[in-house]
Amino acid sequence: MKRLASTILIVTSVCIDVFSLSCSNDSSKVIVRKTDEFKVTGKGDASNWNKTEWINISVQESDSPESRTTKAKILYSDNGIYFLFQNEDQKITATLNEDFTALFKEDVIEVFLWPDTSLPVYYEYELSPLNYELIILVPNINGKTRGWRPWHYEGKNKIQHETSVQGGEKKSGASIKGWTAEFFIPFNLLQPMAGSPKSGTTWRGNLYRIDYDKGYSTWTWQKTTPNVPGNFHEPDKFGTLIFE
Repeated sequence: MKRLASTILIVTSVCIDVFSLSCSNDSSKVIVRKTDEFKVTGKGDASNWNKTEWINISVQESDSPESRTTKAKILYSDNGIYFLFQNEDQKITATLNEDFTALFKEDVIEVFLWPDTSLPVYYEYELSPLNYELIILVPNINGKTRGWRPWHYEGKNKIQHETSVQGGEKKSGASIKGWTAEFFIPFNLLQPMAGSPKSGTTWRGNLYRIDYDKGYSTWTWQKTTPNVPGNFHEPDKFGTLIFE
């Protein structure tokens, strides 16, 4: 009985270390909490989001003296992974009105997911304040990248995404106070490189934002090399997502 109790204590201690950020204070790691399915509205108003804390997305490059905060949350369910971004802003600098265009040339948020680090391939997802999206698979061979679009992007494979704007209208050039991006990426879309993660599964990834209101400004969860074109494509600097 004593041996059993000791084993339980050790296992419990390990679980606490794995699933508590307070154990290490390591800002390169985040716990992705488990949730039931919920509807994406673009407002982040589902009570499910109360299960997790905000992740700070800090300024990396900025041509503007104003401080505009960016923060994000992540959850996952049996069927996919949820993201929520809240971005302080002053203006919607976005004119593109079509999916799968060069959204990164205007205001945008970006997520990078690298489920299998044995392969030099990861996913990139972008969403503009006008709710246009880009999802690509990125082979990264010695720093040389190329984006590939998904095939049969429909039904259970399709990402659910919505945006909302605070303090103004959701239209190009509008003066605003901020905008919210909320989306759900189904695991079915990420196969075969990634299936449904189990408790303790780890992925590498990064969270990013670009804003063009007054020049070129970027925010990132894990810092990449500043002032280098395409610097957000640095998977060796991605953080770690630990699934609860």
